[in-house]
Amino acid sequence: MLTPDVAASVTYFDPQPAPHELPARMPSPFVAGTPHPLAVRAADQLRAELDAGLADRLGLARDGKMFGVLVVAGDAGRIGFVRAFSGMVGHEWNVAGFAGPAFDRATRDAFWIDGEHSLIALADRIAYLEEGCVPIRAQLAALRAEHAAESGAIRETQRAAKSARHAQRAQTSDPAVLAQLDRASFGDTNLRTEVDRRQKYFESELTLKLRGLEQLRDTVIAERAAKSRDFLVRIHETYVLANARGETTPLRALFAPAEPPGGAGDCAAPKLLAHAYREHLRPIALAEFWCGASPPTGDRRDGSFYPACRGKCGPILGHMLAGLDAEPPPVFGEDAVDPAAPWTIFEDAWLAVVTKPVGLLSVPGRSSKADSALARLRARYPAATGPLLPHRLDLDTSGIMLVAKDLATHGALQRQFSEHTISKRYVAILDGDPPSDGGTIDLPLRLDVDDRPRQVVDHVHGKAARTEWRVLAREGGRTRVALYPKTGRAHQLRVHAATGIGVPIVGDRLYGRPADRLLLHAEAIDFVHPATGEHLHFEQSAPF
Repeated sequence: MLTPDVAASVTYFDPQPAPHELPARMPSPFVAGTPHPLAVRAADQLRAELDAGLADRLGLARDGKMFGVLVVAGDAGRIGFVRAFSGMVGHEWNVAGFAGPAFDRATRDAFWIDGEHSLIALADRIAYLEEGCVPIRAQLAALRAEHAAESGAIRETQRAAKSARHAQRAQTSDPAVLAQLDRASFGDTNLRTEVDRRQKYFESELTLKLRGLEQLRDTVIAERAAKSRDFLVRIHETYVLANARGETTPLRALFAPAEPPGGAGDCAAPKLLAHAYREHLRPIALAEFWCGASPPTGDRRDGSFYPACRGKCGPILGHMLAGLDAEPPPVFGEDAVDPAAPWTIFEDAWLAVVTKPVGLLSVPGRSSKADSALARLRARYPAATGPLLPHRLDLDTSGIMLVAKDLATHGALQRQFSEHTISKRYVAILDGDPPSDGGTIDLPLRLDVDDRPRQVVDHVHGKAARTEWRVLAREGGRTRVALYPKTGRAHQLRVHAATGIGVPIVGDRLYGRPADRLLLHAEAIDFVHPATGEHLHFEQSAPF
């Protein structure tokens, strides 16, 4: 099924594209949306092969995989493409017809084959020690349950006896009887002490044995972690990546002083460029698409194209594309925004209610762009104190925002947000027809650290996120919906639409298909005025 160590060949287009069909410059792989038509043509051909049985032969019947195609100029200037997959397939790096890994295989094999075996042996040792802890923990649990039951029974018996002695003391003054009742009380105390002492004795033996095994296990865990860190550095050193100028740079240097993220260098795009440079092919256009079942995070869909991830591939591709006549990666939020924005719809001595347009950051971002709603509002209200904004809207989202002019008002509004007493309504247009007319979405979210600012569904490490929604209208294959966020996670409505409802919002460059704008608007808000106690409601209709 899988043939390792076979070089990828160029699949030449037939018929060959005309000169005017070639891009003037290599498109940036970081641009979301439909890739260059030649890259789409190559992807369609690979997808047809996958659908015709190649996916099954690669063992992808149940698991999806990211594939990539790189359009290249090869022999005598003929135009074709090379294909690759992200990571491994069937526990293999090299598969016939696909570009191999970007690392030096011989250098890695020289230490990794034995190194992997040593890590597996340590993992087996950890599992063996952990298995040894299981019956001891079970014995301790049973012993504690037995002690709890015995102690409970004794307490019930002694409680009744104590009540009887109390009644006897109230009815007699005979010193002999009172002394006998006191001895009975001491006897009860001694019985409880003896039961607790016996329990502590039996527990101490088991606890000592368990602690010894756990300490030994933790020692092996630390040894394996140290070996893993050492091997990871050595693995990173096997990636020495070239660019179009013939310059080479080690992988770790591209991320220094930080550590490279997991899987850096193993995406389809770096593999394809590394292969092109090795084989003296000229890159022309690149595309990556998902094939198969969605991953557990739900952020990849069969047949959809995706831009290169910024976290893992940003520094790598920035280097590997150097020397090519390639378009620069897009910088979102650089377009000019009406200098009068955000527009005020209400204002008093304590707060303001404004409308933010698409393309204006709520607060300054990590890029060099300094313009933001916060910067403009600080200039507008120079006497205001505190952070001003008790909440934010995404760069791509328009709509209502609250502004606090003093620290006390800001704190009071933030408390209303954290206690979920502020009600918000968004309107969005979905890029399709959802299967139902509404419902509640509960999908926990976390940041995709390898592809910021994307958020992914994570039922283990994600933070709780809840959205209620209902359909307002269906027309022409699109659906207008009202969205009611009950929590305030980053990109919550966008991910919940794409993954929870199953239909992304129109214009969502991160979770759907890009368009002129993201059709998501914060339309209404209800809150209690912190200073006056008045219940306020504001609406600002969507501009779409």
